[in-house]
Amino acid sequence: MNQDSPVGVLALQGDFREHADVLRTLGARVELVRRPEELARVSGLVIPGGESSVMDKLARMFDLFDPLQAAVRAGLPVYGTCAGLIMLADTVLDGIVGQKSIGGLDISVRRNAFGSQNASFETDLQVPELGFAPVHAVFIRAPVVETVGPNARPLATLSDGRCVAVEQGNLLGTSFHPEITGEYRFHEYFLRKVRATAFRH
Repeated sequence: MNQDSPVGVLALQGDFREHADVLRTLGARVELVRRPEELARVSGLVIPGGESSVMDKLARMFDLFDPLQAAVRAGLPVYGTCAGLIMLADTVLDGIVGQKSIGGLDISVRRNAFGSQNASFETDLQVPELGFAPVHAVFIRAPVVETVGPNARPLATLSDGRCVAVEQGNLLGTSFHPEITGEYRFHEYFLRKVRATAFRH
């Protein structure tokens, strides 16, 4: 990761501040991304949790949707959590009318797969790529990965087998929110992707 090139956090909506704080704690310089010119400065991007349909509308309103899609296709490392995972999915099974995703992950996802906010829950997950210690995961109105295509691979599943973390090349996605639990290993894993890629726009 070039020291002169910050890591971006999409800051249109959702819990982008929490992700920015985690990245800064890990030593990254952070750029909050709301405009195409800000996206053009970053070497990686985090898409936070929030409301995926609102994020989609705002991305188009701020003329960011097409540049985001182009950057993903060009190999920009991107980590999406919750709504960010939905934004990166090639297929959203239950999106609202007109909702679009950036795509890039060869998966289909279902929004709010676990029900309303009241159905939020926490659990421990085994994620071999992150070491032996389990990841404590918090699910808040979370999506689930319904199908994983041949180009993507699951990183973590629930006890019932449903996939909740996935990666494909420079893309990483989780259904849950590591940024709010003090669990930094997914962000560290993502920053290693950023350093290894040396992405240039």
